[in-house]
Amino acid sequence: MIKRQREAFSLLTALVVIVLMATVAILVMNMTGKIIKETTEQFQKEQAVLLAKSYTELAIMAVTANDRSIDCIENINGVNILGRSSKGEGYRVRTRISYIGSNNENLGNCATARVFSSSVATPESSLNIIVDVYVEYKDPDNSTAKYITYHRRTLQKI
Repeated sequence: MIKRQREAFSLLTALVVIVLMATVAILVMNMTGKIIKETTEQFQKEQAVLLAKSYTELAIMAVTANDRSIDCIENINGVNILGRSSKGEGYRVRTRISYIGSNNENLGNCATARVFSSSVATPESSLNIIVDVYVEYKDPDNSTAKYITYHRRTLQKI
């Protein structure tokens, strides 16, 4: 009789241990999923910051290399950066350039473009630009979600 009670006790102990281990496994899997989600969001935001810095530098280089008497650069756009075109993943980048300067040779053909001020106090003042970069991306787990936008504004003396 004592031997049978020991076998039943061992079976109950084994069942309790299995239930406890399954509960711990579920909690570990849940935490792992949350950590992966946070890491992905952090990675996407860091990519957006780096893209905004890169497009700011690209806009500054484009304005300095451009002959403003012929053409005026106002927009630089990038679509599906770092993504697959078939799935629509990736980043959308919109760069808007605005000019601050006197109406002389500094602005050139840009006098009719997006100019915040054309009445600078001294004619020796150089040209300044404001670069607004908008980087948009989606949550990879939810393709129907709205875009998340990172904005960076830079004032640069040319």
